[in-house]
Amino acid sequence: MTTRYNHYIGGEFTPPASGKYFDSTNPYTGEVWAQIAEGNSEDVDRAVSAARSAFGEWKRMTPTARGKLLTRLAELIEENSAHLGEIEVRDNGKLYEEMSGQTRYMAEWYRYYGGLADKVEGAVIPTDKANTLNYTRYEPLSVVAMITPWNSPLLLLSWKLPAALAAGNTVVVKPSEFTSASTLEFAKLFDEAGFPTGVFNVVTGDGRNVGAPLVAHPDVAKIAFTGSDVAGAAINAAAAKDFKPVTLELGGKSPNIVFADADLDAAVSGVISGIFAASGQTCIAGSRLLVEESIHDEFVQRVIDMARTAKIGDPMSRETQVGPVTTPAQFQKVLDYIDIAKSEGATPVLGGKPYEGEGSSGGQMVEPTIFTDVDNSMRIAQEEVFGPVLSVIKFTDEEDAVRIANDIDFGLAAGVWTSDIGRAIRMTEELEAGTVWVNTYRSVSFTSPFGGYKRSGIGRESGSEAIKEFLQTKSVWISTSPHRGNPFVLR
Repeated sequence: MTTRYNHYIGGEFTPPASGKYFDSTNPYTGEVWAQIAEGNSEDVDRAVSAARSAFGEWKRMTPTARGKLLTRLAELIEENSAHLGEIEVRDNGKLYEEMSGQTRYMAEWYRYYGGLADKVEGAVIPTDKANTLNYTRYEPLSVVAMITPWNSPLLLLSWKLPAALAAGNTVVVKPSEFTSASTLEFAKLFDEAGFPTGVFNVVTGDGRNVGAPLVAHPDVAKIAFTGSDVAGAAINAAAAKDFKPVTLELGGKSPNIVFADADLDAAVSGVISGIFAASGQTCIAGSRLLVEESIHDEFVQRVIDMARTAKIGDPMSRETQVGPVTTPAQFQKVLDYIDIAKSEGATPVLGGKPYEGEGSSGGQMVEPTIFTDVDNSMRIAQEEVFGPVLSVIKFTDEEDAVRIANDIDFGLAAGVWTSDIGRAIRMTEELEAGTVWVNTYRSVSFTSPFGGYKRSGIGRESGSEAIKEFLQTKSVWISTSPHRGNPFVLR
């Protein structure tokens, strides 16, 4: 049975102005399971207008009241997490074990910012001016546009949305056209939680017809985007025309660095998690494995042995460890990069082709793939593949590892595996990455800021810092006695 989804605008599910819908296909079965409203600039106008109309009421609500609504929303997310997780699996093909875990855990972001909403404090500033009171206050921006990706739609929305709402902004979301359904299912919870109409809105469609007019809309005050560095650069350029601030969480080509003194069993598990979990479709994928030369052959063989046991198949099965690639275009892109790696001289030691065994179903499956003999200058080492493809690079010592790790345009994350605490600290200081994990990988929390260096983004999401991304600072000066000095000079 095919489900039809409409936009969510002003507290109501409304059909698209065009009257058109596009298909959403299950990546594992290849079957169309939903129809999604095909939005355009008219739908964007309606959504932004609804958000703008709701802004006055929302910003005047006390921060404590906003926080209580976010806390109530967190409770509803927990109650509906299994359903939301199932919808995400149908849309993007990632493992139910992972997606249901994400939809359950995302409640913590709404609970965290619900508690933080009334704890954003300005300051009284002891200036050098006599008889003057100077203080700062933080104020919301107004309407914030959020554009989210297809790999973890609701979790990555949760890194932005509750911070923006807690700060007093209203929001219009454009989810990826490949994974829109879960965001629209999530929208139903806002009515149940008691949010004022228009505070949260969803317009679905592609980047050209919805994303571009949303970014350019004169009543949108800020854009928060997660996606590729190419799309992020275009959004940043478009926003700059109107001096709109942006938060950009972009791609990565993260090094996972293993020293000879590491706990190798733990490191093998961390390397597998870093690249083959989620079929490599994560911005933090540890897609470059840097291995100290003295243990290279032994360690790589251990990684191969574990990766070879990965169960590929139905993402709804609890036994499955690697599912399909989400979109046909991404599936082809991954295969193209595998061919590029071979042409560059890298040696495929595992996988390197589509998976066509038991459980392959619709066919968008790529075997876990490992290349050795990779030089860091190769495209397979420099460009984001966003799939289950690992490039292995040797290094000689600590200095060499840092050089290779930082010789990249990206700087989202990095992993370090060592038993030497001094080395661990030195590496965290030298690596050019927004997140560095030591003896672990792929850990995130609502309490900790996340973002990238270089082409991996601008700004931070999650943690207490993130709420400031959605506020502007006002400095207030009050004279406590009349000033009768020279009016033609700076006071």
